[in-house]
Amino acid sequence: MKLIIQIPCLNEADYLPHALASLPREVEGFDSVEWLVIDDGSKDKTTEVAMASGADYVVRFSENQGLAAAFQAGVDAALKLGADVIVNTDADNQYDASAIPDLVKPIMDKTADVVVGDRDTDSVDEFSWLKRQLQKLGTRIAQQFSGTEVNDATSGFRAISREAAMQINLVSKFTYTIESLIQVDDASLSLANVPVKRNESVRPSRLFGSTWKYVRRNAWTMIRVYIQYRPLRLFMPMGITFILLAFISWLPWLIDNLNPPATPHLQSVILGAVFFISGVQVLLFGFIADSIYSVRSLSTKTLHRVRDIELRIGVQPKIFKRK
Repeated sequence: MKLIIQIPCLNEADYLPHALASLPREVEGFDSVEWLVIDDGSKDKTTEVAMASGADYVVRFSENQGLAAAFQAGVDAALKLGADVIVNTDADNQYDASAIPDLVKPIMDKTADVVVGDRDTDSVDEFSWLKRQLQKLGTRIAQQFSGTEVNDATSGFRAISREAAMQINLVSKFTYTIESLIQVDDASLSLANVPVKRNESVRPSRLFGSTWKYVRRNAWTMIRVYIQYRPLRLFMPMGITFILLAFISWLPWLIDNLNPPATPHLQSVILGAVFFISGVQVLLFGFIADSIYSVRSLSTKTLHRVRDIELRIGVQPKIFKRK
């Protein structure tokens, strides 16, 4: 059994040595534990520092591709390197690496395919009251969107089984956390939550420059992912609401026509027509998006089989390997 711990990085030369030094080289149940760093187009010496600090492998992008792309590249490389379980953590060492044995245990016990580290954000003193509330709200929305019982939707501290990793194919470039949860539900994979400690931050987040940016980008990501994966749940209620508003707008005209002489009620008729046409269009958008989602499902199954074939024939990842 092989465990690969991956760390997506962007200009982390200053902090990566400490993060790598905290990682375990032995975990119960595994014959080997290896470290994989994904250098997402860093302009500093992240790759060189990673190799010098003990990383076994480095995947390097020549230009910045985004966190989700780095995560996906790490998963692909780890699979080709023979990982049975993959753990993802951060380069700023915000997650306590001592929790890794607990994080992988549900997978080793065959009780979960994906395990998410729960930081218990309510108790994080470093987070403002507003950020705590936003974290709670975001997690509730993510639970509804994804159909999972995740406790900390934005946590990047995760363990993934080999079979689950083979079914992850991300589209979003910004963050993988929400989209991967929806794919967990789509693939009928089991998810578990494990409490983990959070270390003090050594630097401000590079993913979010401000709370407003955090809300805006996460909200847009959720909406975009929901449209891609759950189109009818979004468009159907919207379309029906517009059609109901159309009939409500037509009520004055209908009531008057039952009690002649009737008045034209031109404004109500026009408003109702606008609502009705909008409702029909929204419903059509939903059906089209659902058809596209069906095609995406077939593409995902095809990519799963292609990945399986690549692993069987031994396609090697494009990596730097420690000598």
